[in-house]
Amino acid sequence: MIDVDKQLVRAEHLTKSFNGVEVLKKITFNFNEGDRIALIGQNGAGKTTLIRCILGQYVFNGSLEVLEKNPRTDRVNILKEVGFVPQIPPPLKLTVRELLKFYSTLSNTSADEYIDIAESLGLKIKESFKKPFLALSGGMKQKLLVSFALGKKPTILIMDEPSANLDPAAREIFFDYLGKYNKEALLLLSSHRMDEIKNLVNRVIEMDFGNIVVDKKFSDIPFV
Repeated sequence: MIDVDKQLVRAEHLTKSFNGVEVLKKITFNFNEGDRIALIGQNGAGKTTLIRCILGQYVFNGSLEVLEKNPRTDRVNILKEVGFVPQIPPPLKLTVRELLKFYSTLSNTSADEYIDIAESLGLKIKESFKKPFLALSGGMKQKLLVSFALGKKPTILIMDEPSANLDPAAREIFFDYLGKYNKEALLLLSSHRMDEIKNLVNRVIEMDFGNIVVDKKFSDIPFV
C-alpha cells in the first residue's frame, strides 16, 4: 500500500472511451504531495490518455479531481499550478520571444528565469527569439518546453517521455534539475526508460490495457 499524504490528484472509477472502446477502465488512485511517480506500461496502455484527463483535455466518466478542482470546469486555474512537457511538441506558430512573454505573463515568472534554464540545457535561446516554435529542431523544442515547465515552479509537474529529444549533456542537466525539484511537489514521469528515472522516483505505477496493474513504492519493486 502507498502512504497517503496530501492528495493532489484523486480519481475514482475514472473511465475514458473512444468510439465505444474503453481506454481507461474504471481506475481509482490518489497522487499525493511528494510523490515521484514513474508511470510505465506498453504503448496503448492508457498512460497518455490518463495524463490528458488530468490536464482537462478530455471529457471522462467517473470522478477526477486535481488540486480539489474539476479539471474540465476549472482547467484554467489548475493549469496555473501544473507544468507539462508533452511527448510530441505542439505545432505552435508563435515565435520564441512571444512564447517567453506568454509564459512569463501567465506564470508571473521572469522571462530571464526561463532563459537561464534553457541556456543551461544548451539552447542558445537568444539566437532563436525571432524563430517560430514550429521551425525549431526537435531537441530545441524539447529544451524550451522543459524550461517552461520547470521555470514556473508548479505544484504538479507532468512529463511524457521528457528526455526523448534531449542530447546526453542536456539529459544529465535536466535530471539534475528534477532531482533537486521541490520535494513537496508531485512529479509524474511517463517514460520507457526506467533505468534513466529510477533515481528520481519513489513510486511506480504500471498500466496495461487501461488498468492500473501495479501501484507500489519503488523500493518494493523487485525488478529494478
